Amino acid sequence: MRDIISFLNDSPVNFLAVKTITDELTAAGFTRLDPAQEWNLAPGAKHYVTKNDSAVFAFIVGTDPLAGCKIISAHSDSPGFRIKPNAEYEREGFLQFNTEVYGGPILYTWFDRPLSIAGRVVLRSDNLLKPSARLVHFKRPLLTIPHLAIHFNRQVNDGNPISKQRDMMPVAGIVNDHLHAGDCLMRMLSDELGVSRNDILDFDLSLFDTTPACLLGINNEFISSGRLDDLSMCHAALTALLASKEDSKMTRVMAIFDNEETGSGTKQGACSPILADLLLRINIAQGGDMVTYLRSIENSFMVSADNGHGVHPNYVSKQDPTNHPRLGSGPVIKVNANCKYMTDADSAAVFRTICEQAGVPCQYFVNNSDVAGGSTLGNLLTSQIPLRGVDMGEAIWAMHSVRETASAIDHDYTIRAFTHFFNL
Repeated sequence: MRDIISFLNDSPVNFLAVKTITDELTAAGFTRLDPAQEWNLAPGAKHYVTKNDSAVFAFIVGTDPLAGCKIISAHSDSPGFRIKPNAEYEREGFLQFNTEVYGGPILYTWFDRPLSIAGRVVLRSDNLLKPSARLVHFKRPLLTIPHLAIHFNRQVNDGNPISKQRDMMPVAGIVNDHLHAGDCLMRMLSDELGVSRNDILDFDLSLFDTTPACLLGINNEFISSGRLDDLSMCHAALTALLASKEDSKMTRVMAIFDNEETGSGTKQGACSPILADLLLRINIAQGGDMVTYLRSIENSFMVSADNGHGVHPNYVSKQDPTNHPRLGSGPVIKVNANCKYMTDADSAAVFRTICEQAGVPCQYFVNNSDVAGGSTLGNLLTSQIPLRGVDMGEAIWAMHSVRETASAIDHDYTIRAFTHFFNL
C-alpha cells in the first residue's frame, strides 16, 4: 500500500485519485463490476465500481444480507481551477489559458506557484453514446499565475480584492512562431496521449501545484500537501479496507464521491442515489429483496470522513472556546446543532467507542457560534438513505489552500480507527 505522501503525489486531480485507488484495489484482488450487467456476489467477494471515472465504490460482501453495511465515505475532489473550453488567448505577447474557479479555494495561495495540468480527455469511438476516455497527467510545471508586484499595489498586505477572471489567469508561455493561441493545448494533449487531434472531442482538465507533498516539522510531525481535504480520508479508508479481515457478517463499503466541493449535485455526487442503488444491488445479489434491504439499512452505520478545522495558534479566537481540536490529538467528531453534520449523540458515542477500542484519542469540533460553518457528505447522504452515522475527519490547517497542513500521527490514528471499524 502506498504511503500517504506517494498517494497524494500520484493523485493531483479527482480522476487520477480514483485511478490511484482502483490500481490499489485491483492489486489487492478486487474485481471491477459493470453496473449495466447482472451481478452474482458470493460472501467474501471483493469488488468495485466507478462512476464518471471520478468516483469509486469498493466493497467486501458480507455473509449475512440482513446484517447491514459498515460504510466509510469521503470525496475525491478539491478546490482549484478548471480549464474552460476555447481556453487559449494572447495578451502582450504571452499565451494564457482561461480558467474557471472550482469550489472555494483560497485564491491568493495559488499565485507564483509552479502549476501543471491533469484530468480526463474524451476521444472519438465507434459508439456515439459512449466515447472513450484517457487520463492525462503533465508532470512538469507548465503554468504560473504571477502576482502583481508590491510596487504597483502598496496596500496589498492590507487586503487585496481578487478578480477570478482578471487576476487568476495562468501564463503558459511566450508567443512566437511555434507557440500561439489556437492549437497549443490540443497539440499538447495529442502529443502526450499519442492520439490524433481530430480524435479529441473534449476534456475535463484542472490545474494543480506541482510541489510534492512532504513531511515537515522538527520531528516530521506534519504533512504538508495540496488536497489533504479530502484525499487523506480517501487514503485512510482505502488502507483500512485493504487491511480488514477476511470474514464479516456485515458488508464493508468504501464510498468515494466526487463534487463535494460544489454541493454534490451530480450523478457521481452524494446527492445522487448512487450509494443507495449500490447497497440495494448488493443486497439483492446476496439473495435479498427490497424488504431485506430496508431491514439491513437499520443495522448499518456510516463514517462520513471529511477533514475538520484544527485550532490555529495565530487565530484561536476563531474557534469554539471548549471544542477546538488540535493537530496531533486524534480524529475529530464534527457536531452541528443545525444538522449540517449527521452526527448525533448516538453516533458520536459509537465512534468514540471505536477509537477507545483501537487505542486512539479523539476530539470534538463545533463551530464558534459567531462563525457560520459548512456541511459535508453525511447529512446529504442521509437524505437518500436513513443511515445512522457520524461526520468526522482529521484536524488540518489552511483548509482549501493550495497547500494544507495535517498531523502525521493523526493520519495513523485515523487508519487504526477505520481498520477497527471494518473489523468489528
